Amino acid sequence: MVGSISVDLTVTASPLPRPGETVVGDRFTTVLGGKGANQAVAAARAGAATTMVGAVGRDPFAGLALDALRHDGVDVSWVSEVEGATGVAHIRVDSRTGENDIVFVPEANGALAPARVEEALRAAAPTSPVVLLQLETPLEVVLATARTCADLGLRLALDPAPASALPEEVWAGVWLACPNETEAEVITGTRVSDVRSAERAARWFLDRGVHQVVLTRGGRGTVVVGPSGTTDIPAFGVTPIDTTAAGDAFAGALGAAVAAGLAWPVALRRAAAAGALATTKHGASPSIPTAAEVDSYLKGR
Repeated sequence: MVGSISVDLTVTASPLPRPGETVVGDRFTTVLGGKGANQAVAAARAGAATTMVGAVGRDPFAGLALDALRHDGVDVSWVSEVEGATGVAHIRVDSRTGENDIVFVPEANGALAPARVEEALRAAAPTSPVVLLQLETPLEVVLATARTCADLGLRLALDPAPASALPEEVWAGVWLACPNETEAEVITGTRVSDVRSAERAARWFLDRGVHQVVLTRGGRGTVVVGPSGTTDIPAFGVTPIDTTAAGDAFAGALGAAVAAGLAWPVALRRAAAAGALATTKHGASPSIPTAAEVDSYLKGR
């Protein structure tokens, strides 16, 4: 796992305030966050041996983040401690709909060194067939990760969030791209409104060397495009209370399933279940389900 580590400061209220307005909220939490850390927790809870490559600052939030990762069995020996503050995210959740908005401040994540990432990947290569990556670290880190994974033959799964244009050379090192519909539109220029447009957006990634594309569409399911064609996977029916980290739960569970050698349809089903279950609990990392919870949910379905 190469990615961001932050502490999430989350408030829930309904309605959320408009500019210049003050409202009274329902709850406030301070927990581990960051897309990289969330996906590391998701992979670990899914049963995968997981190593985190990232950076934290020298402040009280660093201890909170590292202790939370260790609690889930994530190896943090490749997490660098740098001067300054640990990354933070301010998350607002509408307690009626479960929808959220997020302001992410990278802080220490911006100091993650590409050379450190390359060293970690080379050390982990013999036992880590799948690498997960997001875009909450510097572009130089993304480039180094893609290049090193290509050199070592590692399967790189990229969750391109927050969405931004990337150099063409990145895509040659990506085995799996896992955007949501908004991210796919930002990157490819194709507005995703149905399965056909999702397939067109996915082809953009395939044309640039990506092997598989898994395009998530929230409550409308997932469109998978790869060598065997296009598959439209319906979403599991749940009542969401907080959508924070649902995509991270999906990506981490999918990476763990692929690393375990599960059949592709089984891996996708487990990932979809993990993402759905994450919306039924509050918080980012606290909402991510375990393998046993996914098993129980899927039993009989």
